[in-house]
Amino acid sequence: MPRTSKTPRTHRKAAGSPSSGSAQPANLLATVALSAFVATDPLSLKLIETARRVASTGSIVLIHGESGTGKDLLASLIHYLGPSPQEPLVKIDCASLPHDLLESELFGFERGAFTGANQMKRGRFELAGYGTLVLDGIASLSLAMQAKLLRVIEDRTFDRLGGTKPIRVSARIIALTNVDLAAAVAARAFREDLFFRLNVVPLEVPPLRERAADVGVIATHLLTQISETHSRPQLRLAPEARMALTAYSFPGNVRELRNILERSVVTLPASQSQITLDDLPRNVRNASAGPRSKQTLEELERDYIAEILDHTRGKKSKAADILGITRKTLLEKRKKYGL
Repeated sequence: MPRTSKTPRTHRKAAGSPSSGSAQPANLLATVALSAFVATDPLSLKLIETARRVASTGSIVLIHGESGTGKDLLASLIHYLGPSPQEPLVKIDCASLPHDLLESELFGFERGAFTGANQMKRGRFELAGYGTLVLDGIASLSLAMQAKLLRVIEDRTFDRLGGTKPIRVSARIIALTNVDLAAAVAARAFREDLFFRLNVVPLEVPPLRERAADVGVIATHLLTQISETHSRPQLRLAPEARMALTAYSFPGNVRELRNILERSVVTLPASQSQITLDDLPRNVRNASAGPRSKQTLEELERDYIAEILDHTRGKKSKAADILGITRKTLLEKRKKYGL
């Protein structure tokens, strides 16, 4: 489940000003979000189904997973599958901001609240409106900020810095973390009461090494994007390269997969139309000797064709293009493998 595709236009990162929505139909926003969430592994498909059910509610969601697994993308999916996909989706990286700045970013401030506050500024809670506020890196909050967040969640109101008029919180809250918060609570690094408030609907994003069936289709999806970015014709993975990637453990998850593919595309000769085993880093090449690589070439070909067909939503001409074969050959192979 990669962070692989452009999210719909209502989404803005924390560094920018969140949008208040767009004129896109709700079903289109959901379709775009789903198309960005590439998955074929049973673990991933089960997570998507859970996300669909959770999206229809307004419950607080706590998403846990290793760095690079796609927690941010899952949060976006929940928002766009929810009842108000055209409302703002506002994200903030709590780990990247010092305490004082984070407080003003979350809650906003009134004019004159502090030196340099020359005009009123709305915070992220306010900007999220009736949409979704995503708090990334929730474990990095100081204990003082945790106490303030707890009060906001319990009271559903907050004051701007320097303000006296309570402002109601209407946005859904989704918290992201790569830290075991239960362990952080035991170590007294995270408030137990806040943990229970956030842990209403816990979702776990499995690491890429636990969903090997996703590797090939995610790699194909990423290759399409990377090829376009670098103005290259559609590149494809040679069977042995795909086998090595599937066998690799990916400690950096999808983010590492993207970096590996981009490095290969950038260094690939212009005359070359596919990434071979030799184009991959040595540590990935060595992984092909592992126990997960014991597939015959026919099995490998069948799986790869199935993944490409899934990636192209069954569009045979586009699939044949990516595979580097004719449409007729693709039809013959489909018949041979029962696809």
